[in-house]
Amino acid sequence: MLFLFLPIMGRRRRTPKIFENIEVIDAGARGKAIAKAPDGKVIFLNDAVPGDIVTVKTGKQRKGYYEAKVIEYHKLSAKRVEPICKHFENCGGCKWQNMGYEYQLAYKENEVVQNLIRIGHLDLPDITPILGCKDIYYYRNKMEFSFASKRWLTWEEIKSEDAIEAYPACGFHIAGMWDKILDIETCHLQAEPSNAIRNFIKNYAIENKLAFFDPRLQKGFLRTLMIRITSTDEIMLLLQLFEENKQECEALLNAVIKQFPEIQSLQYVINEKANDTIYDQEVVLYKGKDYIVEKMEDLHFKINAKSFYQTNSAQAYELYKIVRDFADLKGDELVYDLYTGTGTIAQFIAKNAKKVIGIESLPEAIKDAEENSKSNGIDNVAFVVGDMKLVFTDEFLSLHGQPDLIITDPPRDGMHKKVVEQILKIAPKRIVYVSCNSATQARDLALMKDQYAIIKTQAVDMFPQTHHVENVVLLKARD
Repeated sequence: MLFLFLPIMGRRRRTPKIFENIEVIDAGARGKAIAKAPDGKVIFLNDAVPGDIVTVKTGKQRKGYYEAKVIEYHKLSAKRVEPICKHFENCGGCKWQNMGYEYQLAYKENEVVQNLIRIGHLDLPDITPILGCKDIYYYRNKMEFSFASKRWLTWEEIKSEDAIEAYPACGFHIAGMWDKILDIETCHLQAEPSNAIRNFIKNYAIENKLAFFDPRLQKGFLRTLMIRITSTDEIMLLLQLFEENKQECEALLNAVIKQFPEIQSLQYVINEKANDTIYDQEVVLYKGKDYIVEKMEDLHFKINAKSFYQTNSAQAYELYKIVRDFADLKGDELVYDLYTGTGTIAQFIAKNAKKVIGIESLPEAIKDAEENSKSNGIDNVAFVVGDMKLVFTDEFLSLHGQPDLIITDPPRDGMHKKVVEQILKIAPKRIVYVSCNSATQARDLALMKDQYAIIKTQAVDMFPQTHHVENVVLLKARD
């Protein structure tokens, strides 16, 4: 018998390449800087700014592009600014903090426009300039931090010959590393007392020998921390614990109360699951009320521990004003608000419409929407819970009527193809499409372009120092 032995074939590792004196020419999706290699391939970089002249070393290599890292800077871009955060190089949360804000806005607007043209092959009207943020720091109303029994060490610390202490941490996950937490001293995204609260709890825990969570071993006491601060200066603190210890829990929370009496809502969760999500967990109110209040014009929104609310309150107001302007309601229209969430847009435009009907898949969000609309005295809104592609049917239309306007604000994945098909079948006169991902928005709009023309498009920056951007498009049915 003849035996034939063949080598086991695996993916061949390609030898890294060095490209010298490469000019960084653009910034694109996911915050990557972009350069061109001598062979014509695109180079994606994490640690560069357009205008830099650099030498890079490739890592991942694909047919059309390289992923690389900068190993030498020959000339720094005039678009650079000095990052204000000491954690900038290691955190990764504010990838564009080293770029002037006016340039951040320009690259965000360009990405939206290019996605609409290249992905959607869409005919665009004159572009309305992107709406920037008044506050480019301290703009977030919600921050979440994780505890870890050992902090993440930087490569510089690991290479050092000095003895480095891997003390407990409270901060952010390192990108792509679910079990590595960067200890944060000061974060510039949420106003005080956010940093003071987090640092107090961390220091108290260390002094009192409370166990920080170990995600690999699945043990420990302190797991995560969520802080919400509304524009009305109300504060919510939610502490997530991995195991129940009434004595240690009460002692910690009482210390927090004494140090920060301004906290209106102090809550905790005992979560023994493998993941950190709290949506299927019981939230225990320890002090105050189980919600805080956000205000927008004459509307008030109760926000509980599980509520979704736009994390930039001031810019959410600007975004909703654009939606209201694009909707151009006269008072006699029926409006469908798809992916309504907690119904904030539906309630914001309700006084200008005859009736607004919101659809959302999360029951908790619909409960919030109904409670807030009731407390706001709005009686011309209604909310339906269910999977959009299953709920948004001919039967739904027969029950609720033909809409004059559809507002849609889907998640990053965009709209399901069946939802797009149903919109085209219903054929409302106008559509306002709000998106946090202009690539999937462009894909959806491409399916609608034969039936609808783009009248206006407006990018809105919700998250300065990052590459994220929202976009609002007004569509009008073609004659």
